[in-house]
Amino acid sequence: MRTSNVHTLSLSVGIATGLYGISFGALAVASGLDIWQTCFLSLFMFSGGSQFAFIGVLGSGGLLSLPAAVLSAWLLGVRNGFYAVNMSALLGSLGLKRPIAAQLAIDESAAVALSREGDEKSKGFWLTGSYVFIFWNLLTLVGALLGSSIGDPKVWGLDAAAAAAFVALVWPRLRGSRMRLTGFLSVLVAIVSSPYVPIGVPILLAGAVAVLVWLLPERAKA
Repeated sequence: MRTSNVHTLSLSVGIATGLYGISFGALAVASGLDIWQTCFLSLFMFSGGSQFAFIGVLGSGGLLSLPAAVLSAWLLGVRNGFYAVNMSALLGSLGLKRPIAAQLAIDESAAVALSREGDEKSKGFWLTGSYVFIFWNLLTLVGALLGSSIGDPKVWGLDAAAAAAFVALVWPRLRGSRMRLTGFLSVLVAIVSSPYVPIGVPILLAGAVAVLVWLLPERAKA
């Protein structure tokens, strides 16, 4: 496969993923962050699922829910650590570029790298990670500027859009019976517990349920 195809694929993935940044920017401002705080999150957290989870919890409970928001974002960001381990073996010795590679180790860069052959694995990782980073941050700023000018987020439905955007990110990954069971039980626990516990705690309870499901031994196949 020609190198130009890697560039094209990486660019298209970067643009498609970056478009979510508009939603994140608008939702973050609607959740109470200012434009610079919103851009700071995209620059340094740089993990779509974690960012949406953070603002979703923060927007529901304000500063009192900050610990739960941080923990929720961290739980969702753990997977990036596993990507970094896999990519480290693929990319070889990185030297001073290691912190940059760690920042770019996300779903999209790992997926493109693993779908290529030979030298294109490394090129796919760096190109995709860079394009996603650029477009995600540029469009986060666009979304934040838009979000700051639309007034009350409830009028536009943005108070519920963070949850919808997060579900859209997660849903395609629910493959297999155990994944679907985990999703169903987590949602059920979050909904049932919401009226009785502080804001943010239902997400932590749902995360605990997910961990328990995956710790249970899988039933042997007949």
